[in-house]
Amino acid sequence: MSNDERSLGRVEVAPAAIASVVNHAVRQCYGVVDMANKNLTESIAHLLSKEGHQGIDISIVGNDICIDVYVIIEYGMRISAVANSIKNSVGFHVEKSLGVPAKEVNVYVNGLRFSGPD
Repeated sequence: MSNDERSLGRVEVAPAAIASVVNHAVRQCYGVVDMANKNLTESIAHLLSKEGHQGIDISIVGNDICIDVYVIIEYGMRISAVANSIKNSVGFHVEKSLGVPAKEVNVYVNGLRFSGPD
């Protein structure tokens, strides 16, 4: 009997669960002020719904996981450094949690925010 024939089932992870891992990873990155909505329609939908994770899109095709992250970064930070930190952190945490690497982690910087003293 092969290993496949002894399988008792399969495990599926919902995109919302993956988005939770991604959200946690992004918010740990230095320089990230907030998550951003992809567009106005998504912004309105997020206000009306308590479900979903703002600023995160998960696409699963076969065994490939593609992640889009929309963020607002602290003004004065090196954007490329923060974006690379986000990509690395998300990739690490997704693979650590799921045992499957993300095929793509795309970071979209939708704004900068000055949060210093007025």
